[in-house]
Order: sequence, then C-alpha cells, then structure tokens
Amino acid sequence: MPRLALYAIAVCVLAAAAAVVSFVHGSFLGVVWLLLMGVASNMAWYYIRKQKNDRAAGITE
Repeated sequence: MPRLALYAIAVCVLAAAAAVVSFVHGSFLGVVWLLLMGVASNMAWYYIRKQKNDRAAGITE
C-alpha cells in the first residue's frame, strides 16, 4: 500500500475520533472533522486506485 494512502487513512481515523469527541462535548466543530475525514478518505482511495492502475499498466516508480 502506498505510503501516502497509509497517511491518509491515519488522518481519516484520527478525524473520526476527533469528530466523535467534539459531538460528545456538544460542539458542532465535529462537522469540520467530518469534512476532513471525507477528504482524507478520498485521498486514500485515490492513491490506492492509482497504485493498482499503475501496476496494471506496468509503470514503476
């Protein structure tokens, strides 16, 4: 798995935890954490798909 995808997954998990904590404390700042989680998950998905497509095309870095 690409390193950037792993970082994006880590950010996604941490943002989810931060959103839960924010909502438990009654803050609507959790909405921002949810948006960040969405961006991070899309980045992870992009890098995983990019690696899969590069391998299929025979492209190496």
